[in-house]
Amino acid sequence: MQDARRAGRRDFIRNSALAGGVLALPAGLQGQGARPPKPRAPRARMTLKWRPFTAQLRHVFTIAVSSRSTTPDVLTEIEYDGLVGYGEASMPPYLGETQESCIAFLSKVDLSKYPNPFELETILADVDAIAPGNPAAKASIDLALHDLVGKLMGQPWYNIWGFDPVKTPHTSYTIGIDTPDVVRQKVREAKAFKVLKVKLGRDNDHEMIDTIRSVTAVPLTADVNQGWKDRQRALEELHWLASRNVVVVEQPFSKDGPLDDLAWLTERSPIPILADESCQRLPDVRRLLGAVSGINIKLMKATGMREAHRMLTLARALGMKVMLGCMTETSCAISAASHLSPMVDWADLDGALLISNDPFKGTTVVDGKVTLGPGPGLGVTPVS
Repeated sequence: MQDARRAGRRDFIRNSALAGGVLALPAGLQGQGARPPKPRAPRARMTLKWRPFTAQLRHVFTIAVSSRSTTPDVLTEIEYDGLVGYGEASMPPYLGETQESCIAFLSKVDLSKYPNPFELETILADVDAIAPGNPAAKASIDLALHDLVGKLMGQPWYNIWGFDPVKTPHTSYTIGIDTPDVVRQKVREAKAFKVLKVKLGRDNDHEMIDTIRSVTAVPLTADVNQGWKDRQRALEELHWLASRNVVVVEQPFSKDGPLDDLAWLTERSPIPILADESCQRLPDVRRLLGAVSGINIKLMKATGMREAHRMLTLARALGMKVMLGCMTETSCAISAASHLSPMVDWADLDGALLISNDPFKGTTVVDGKVTLGPGPGLGVTPVS
């Protein structure tokens, strides 16, 4: 019986192509009780469903360029042979996607023509080719398909990729731009976190940092969200931030600005500088080499787990630092990203903690640390 199961696994591995360039299970997985995929019904076909969802934020969320109290979202499901994979598209307005544009894109996707959900490379490449842009809409399919395939395999994706779940990092908790009293309240609410992320880029940067420092001494990461304009002034700010135990800074300048300015600043900065808005998809990683210390990978920018895995692999090969970030998302997308987290330098995976109506249960944060569960696929379940 055991020999038959091993033979089944070998046949499956030979005939299946997994996302992110992974074409076989890691060797260590075979000793972890991996089982052959669930036998498929002869005429089983995938069906895609979706519904709009509005994430309600616990606090008004203000960054350098905008404020909002909700985030539009679209939740997706891919059903196949009695199993359901879950995904989502989170679309902060400043990124240019809407629920209407997402649903219009999803309506063009026909998954029923693919008899084998394990053909992730083919399916997701075809989805990407339907139309340019629409990264969050594409991510909603990518996530649901990865969830489905993981469930068919009976394994979480950190096992499929061969990552050690014990090596997950602490996540930062984001403090949006606000009045000193509200900032202090937010910091107190985040007392369990070992790292905080502060939004900068307006004319009150020093006030924000000093207010946080009046409450806590934990390390800070800073996200300028393209808010600085002058590179000499930016360098002065970086030295000031370093003196306040800010350990990394994201996206100081406009994503449309010259890379020479970023490179000049990175060369002189006392702390690492990461590209966020400037780094969307895989080709951006090599383009940014030498201009920044590293990149911030987000599933909603990268079209999902498949390309995020590739970006992580390439950035590591090029010697770049990596932060794994998020939008204000449900536990579905946060859990998906968390499977990559054992391989990054910093995690900013607090998106589900910032909303009050999370429709899923999944990855948790324990004493500030990303904590992966044993569930297959993304490891998420809907909240009834």
